[in-house]
Amino acid sequence: MRRRPALLHSLAITFLALFTAASPARAGDGVRIQEEIWALTLPLPMFAYLVRPVGDGPFPLVIMNHGVSLDATQRSFFPLVEFRDAAKWFAKRGYLVVAPVGSGYGAQAIDIPERALFGPFFSKVGKCTNPNFRDAGLAIAQVDLWIIDYLAAERQIIPKDVIVVGQSAGGWGAIALSSVNPPQVKVIIVFAGGRGGRVGGKPNNNCAPDRLVEVTADFGRTSRVPMLWIYNRNDTFFGPDLSKRMHAAFTGAGGKAEYHLMPPFGEEGHFFIDSPDAIPLWSPLVAKFLDAQN
Repeated sequence: MRRRPALLHSLAITFLALFTAASPARAGDGVRIQEEIWALTLPLPMFAYLVRPVGDGPFPLVIMNHGVSLDATQRSFFPLVEFRDAAKWFAKRGYLVVAPVGSGYGAQAIDIPERALFGPFFSKVGKCTNPNFRDAGLAIAQVDLWIIDYLAAERQIIPKDVIVVGQSAGGWGAIALSSVNPPQVKVIIVFAGGRGGRVGGKPNNNCAPDRLVEVTADFGRTSRVPMLWIYNRNDTFFGPDLSKRMHAAFTGAGGKAEYHLMPPFGEEGHFFIDSPDAIPLWSPLVAKFLDAQN
């Protein structure tokens, strides 16, 4: 049991040596940013992509939550670095950005003798007849709170200046996080947030849309964190009708969320945040929202 922190520290050094050979990178506006890979020693240890301005911190923090696949094979091929261009956009605004690779994904999903080191896949929702959307969202929210505490203890961040960004199931986790109103989190930004999308791979075939709307309203009853929700017209996981129902339920219950439905993007709008070509489209909305909170 005592070997675990030492092994994680060794892994972190190895990945830093491999990944930061070309860093620090110079952003287009002249801001220099440093890219790193960390092994976070959380209750569920995991790898994370980290990018920040060059120089001494602490910095305000952005956590970026990725989506979920229920297919174990797809999870095993999950990329180590997700949302890289979007993360660099936030870093150029002065944030330390951490994008964790969820437990049970990528290298953390490989079946090796010390698999217990990397943790299980914990984001299942159960059967569509009675899906547990609530706990799946709160599980991701708990990881975010662990990350905040970890980086605060490392003196890397300003503990009460945190933004959480999530896409798809990661966005659903961000909505869940808002329901517990952590004092460290100033704002939350959701891209295509939800659960249960595309059952059987079929477009606009949600697992239990009425249940999803119901739990969204439940989260809204206690949520008071300012939020920005961004969806696309050609999102086939959470289409316009469903995302509008979710937003109406959330705000009707008392939640604070600004909703934007963007035009179609590419062949599948669900992955809007992933593309560098989308940054000029969503960044003005995000920048205006963040500036309004200051």
